[in-house]
Amino acid sequence: MEYIATFFSHFGAIKYGKFLSSKKISSETMPVPRKLSSSCGVCVKFKTSEDIKNMISEDIDKIYLIDGSDIKLIYENK
Repeated sequence: MEYIATFFSHFGAIKYGKFLSSKKISSETMPVPRKLSSSCGVCVKFKTSEDIKNMISEDIDKIYLIDGSDIKLIYENK
């Protein structure tokens, strides 16, 4: 599965990229796609077969599942 995580801060995005790297999950830090909104404008795109519940940190604003050309919100930090 492929995901996009948005963050409250640039620091949170960088920290999350390092977290994914420590779990041997490749990721790409990039600008948030226009159709999504974000507090800091930076997101992390990654692929994993792990349960996404194990991938949530307090730095994450939202997580989206990329399903072909569709992007679905699957988690929101409230």
